[in-house]
Amino acid sequence: MSSSPEVTATGAARPGGAGLLSGHVVSRVGYGAMQLERLRGDRAAAVALLRRAVELGVDHVDTAEFYGDGLVNGLIREAIRPEDGVVVVSKVGADPHPGGPIPLRPAQRPEQLRASVEANLASLGVDRIPVVNLRRLDTRPGLLAEGDQVVDVDDQLAVLTALRDEGKIGAIGLSAVTLDVLRRALPASIACVQNCYSLVTREDEEMLRLCVAEGIAWVPFFPLGGAFPGVPKVTDELAVLATARSLDVTAAQIGLAWLLHHAPNVLLIPGTADAGHLEANLAAGAIRFDDATLASLDVVPSRSSDVLLG
Repeated sequence: MSSSPEVTATGAARPGGAGLLSGHVVSRVGYGAMQLERLRGDRAAAVALLRRAVELGVDHVDTAEFYGDGLVNGLIREAIRPEDGVVVVSKVGADPHPGGPIPLRPAQRPEQLRASVEANLASLGVDRIPVVNLRRLDTRPGLLAEGDQVVDVDDQLAVLTALRDEGKIGAIGLSAVTLDVLRRALPASIACVQNCYSLVTREDEEMLRLCVAEGIAWVPFFPLGGAFPGVPKVTDELAVLATARSLDVTAAQIGLAWLLHHAPNVLLIPGTADAGHLEANLAAGAIRFDDATLASLDVVPSRSSDVLLG
């Protein structure tokens, strides 16, 4: 075990310092594993990338069974060892749909959520997943629930709470949720919220404040925007570009660093399939802003599009 919250179980410094996730001390800059699917044809490279992340201090990895139809979970199982002390977080709410128009299909019903947890346990090769996020499909971007896939959050939380009581999951998180859903879910002891959020996409500011007050980790996905056509990009903002030039770093690093400065409960999970990009993402955790620079970034307007709001 590490002797200081600033270092991992392997003795590496935690990128961005230490944060809390369901009682676990983790690196504030972690790793989102979704893009490992791009390395499907080079398994050795994918495993090496995960090992490099651990060597650089990452001990928070985000995944899902529906990433590559189990491929990504299998890579994590192969690459990450128990002694690494890595908190692996997974999610449910969709299932793999290989050959479909998109490789996912909704899986919101309680029996589907239970089956998805079991599938994650099997592909990760574990008896318990530290945190499982419920990916709701009632907000954009991404899939939207229709028909019998429109399920009340209370019914979903009931099955996840049962799985937690059974010891199959350690804690429950939420993903792509509204403020109302989060408030309704609070009695279930929510560990984290994953919503689309960045310097230029800040409609969830009230939800973020609630998470700070409740001790819930805030784990933004699409932290640099631009993941869908029409969604604004952090790296297009003039203030971000100017700050990057002044500090001799990249605009992407400024976008990630701003999130860490913006709230104490922010944990980042930027993803990549490239070792150099991984190192750049983790280095963003060391960037510091003076008051004037932070103020110039704070006033960048939120520019969300109909892709997110429609």
